[in-house]
This record gives sequence, C-alpha cells and structure tokens, in this order.
Amino acid sequence: MNVLEVVNLVKHFGAVRAVDGVSLTVSAGEVLGLVGESGSGKTTLGRCVTRLVPVTSGQIKMNSVDIAGLSRRRLRPLRRHFNIVFQDPSSSLNPRMPVADIIAEPLRLHRIGTTAERRERVRSLLDQVGLQPEVARRYPHELSGGQRQRVSVARALSASPSLLVADEPTSALDVSVQASVLNLIGRLQADLRFACLFITHDLAAVEFLAQRVAVMYLGVIVETASREELFTTPRHPYTQALLSAAPIPDPPAQRARSRIVLAGEVPSPVNPPSGCRFHTRCPVAIPLCSKEVPRLRMVGPSLATVACHLVAEDGTGPRLI
Repeated sequence: MNVLEVVNLVKHFGAVRAVDGVSLTVSAGEVLGLVGESGSGKTTLGRCVTRLVPVTSGQIKMNSVDIAGLSRRRLRPLRRHFNIVFQDPSSSLNPRMPVADIIAEPLRLHRIGTTAERRERVRSLLDQVGLQPEVARRYPHELSGGQRQRVSVARALSASPSLLVADEPTSALDVSVQASVLNLIGRLQADLRFACLFITHDLAAVEFLAQRVAVMYLGVIVETASREELFTTPRHPYTQALLSAAPIPDPPAQRARSRIVLAGEVPSPVNPPSGCRFHTRCPVAIPLCSKEVPRLRMVGPSLATVACHLVAEDGTGPRLI
C-alpha cells in the first residue's frame, strides 16, 4: 500500500520552475532515497509533500487522500499523519521551549492523550532516540548538534505519523555524529515501519538507508530503481555521473577508477533546456535529446524507470562507468 503518491507535481516560484512534473510513490515500511545536486528541487519537493509550501498543480495523495489543494482548516486534522525532520535542528527547534514541550507539541496541537499520557510519551520517545530523561528539562542551546537532531526526530515521530520526510537530516552535523543519526533513523524506521522520504545528496547515506532511490535533476525525476540495481546498474547518464563522483573508502581504488566530468554548470530553473534537461551536460547526447522530452518509463524486467532516449526497453543503454 502506498502511503504517499505524488502525481505530476509542479511548484513554480514565479519564473523559477523548482519542481516540474514529478511523480513518485513511497509504500508503507519503505525508505525512498531522493538524491540530486544542490538546486535540483529535492527540498522544495519535500516541503510540497508536507504542505509547508503550496503547490502550483498536481496531486499529493497521503493515505489515498489528495492533500494538495486542501485548505488549512481541512488539512489540520491530517497533519498528524506526516511530519518532517529539517536539515538544521538549531533553526527548527523553538529556543524558548524545553525539550519536553518541544516533543509534546504535536500531541498537544492534535489533542492526543491526557497531560500524563503526553509526559509518558515524551519519556518513551527520549529513550527511543537515545537521550537521557534529564534532557527533557533542557533547552536546545544546552544540547549538542547531534542531541538537537535526535530531539527533532522525537518530535517528528511523537504523533506516530505514517510518513516521515527527512530533509538532509545529517548535513548540518559534525561528521563524527552523522553516522549515529543515520543509524537512529534506520533503527526507528525498521522498528516502527513508517514510510520515509529521505532527501540527501549523500549517496553513501542512501545506500545505507534506502530500499529504493529516485534521482532528481533540475526539477524532474530522471531515474528510479531499487538500491541494489541503481548502485550496480545505473542507466541514466546523470545517475552514472553522480556515482562516479561519490568517494569510496579505498584510496587505491579511488585513484584508479574513472570519473565522469560533466561539462558546464547546472542550467537555471528559470529557463531550463528544451528536450531532456540534462542534454547540455550529457557526454552521450544525440540531436533528439535537445528536441524531445524523454518520458519516465519502465525498463527491463524490474520496476526501474528511466527518462532517457538512449536507454532501450530492455534496460540496456550507454555505460559511462
């Protein structure tokens, strides 16, 4: 069952086409990794999914209910079913509230439980995210970055949502604590079985956490596949370029492997290229790529999809790495 189904979602900020016709699904108990360069529209998509910004057009079906066009009043009782963990916990936690109130706030807003039940829920969540009970009395500025992000995770999960959107949840943290937060999200997701849209530019984090991966470029999805298939048999040239640029923890192998160096800069979302949006940087582009928009279609024997004119129906195509 799909917890989240996004259908042809569009979000324009004036002339900026940040998200331009994205469709994807996340099923119950699944982690979908959403990857791409800065400026690809990943964060905007996450904010649209959680209705933090209004959408231009398209559908966002949350547990089969289209929330894309709902008013604030009609959306409010549904918000308990989805939540978001932001990139920077320092700016997403209220500095004037103690941790206990921060975690309990969704429960209070949605009128879930009695005061005593909320206190018990806060104690349970602090334990689940690996924080000591005395943290409940502290304020965000008294905590480390890793502790603040654990509080953010606890708050996001307090109302037991069916979907968690994690928007670059480790990028603002020290390298030494990034792994512990990733492990925490992975453990909680395995235990609680919520659906998760995990947004990141870190391919290693996606390989560790996600079961499926969607690759985004300049406002559109160019490829989706299972984790194993995407990392072993990437089909879209952009996906192959991303993987070739990702560091690997083996210095001799890192030095020996080939890397795809893309020409030019990412085009402006104000005036994206015609046809395939990647054709201006693609090393194997043909004339058709500049004229016709490639359809995101299913290829090969699996459920993988790719938007590339050069990939055949059986999934074979250009191999750059």
